[in-house]
Amino acid sequence: MEYNTTRSKMNISEYGRNIQKMIEQIMTIEDRDRRNYLARATISVMGQLNPHLRDVNDFKHKLWDHLFIMSDFQLDVDSPYPIPSRETLTRKPEPLNYSSNNITYKHYGRHIEQIIEKACEMEEGQVKDALVKLIANHLKKSYLTWNRDAVNDEEIAQHLNILSNGKIRLQQDVKLSDTNEILSKSKKKKFQGKQAGGKMNRTRKPQ
Repeated sequence: MEYNTTRSKMNISEYGRNIQKMIEQIMTIEDRDRRNYLARATISVMGQLNPHLRDVNDFKHKLWDHLFIMSDFQLDVDSPYPIPSRETLTRKPEPLNYSSNNITYKHYGRHIEQIIEKACEMEEGQVKDALVKLIANHLKKSYLTWNRDAVNDEEIAQHLNILSNGKIRLQQDVKLSDTNEILSKSKKKKFQGKQAGGKMNRTRKPQ
């Protein structure tokens, strides 16, 4: 009778003890051609035991990797794929390089800051003035999305001045979109979205 304490360690238990024994048996065979033949046969059985792996890209590659992992990287056979090593299995992934840009106002986002930077580089004139007004209206709309309380144009002008490092000042005679109008349009879009979703649910065929 075998006890678990006397059995070899199973690095991947999903395949079961019998597959583990098959791999260990292959490792004892001296003839390389015979080992290669039995390794391919074992891969076939592993695929049948785990059909869900067929939905994984390069599932055969995954099976061969599992074969070597289960042998504790000691199986000497010819693989159609690069043979993994213990180091590649335990190696930590490279850290991701996150953007270090600090966003002054998170409710406006980084993209609008980049647009403001481009606006600062433009020559003075009607085109720049029109763009600045569009940016200011966008800031007001974004502010109201984040905070439903009323916001005055002076506050938006102040934020625009801060985001542009003092390079852009909203002219006093510029009239931004009305707060109530922005909120009304936002509610209308949400209502239309709910109606569209309701129509899709009603037209959906029962399962």
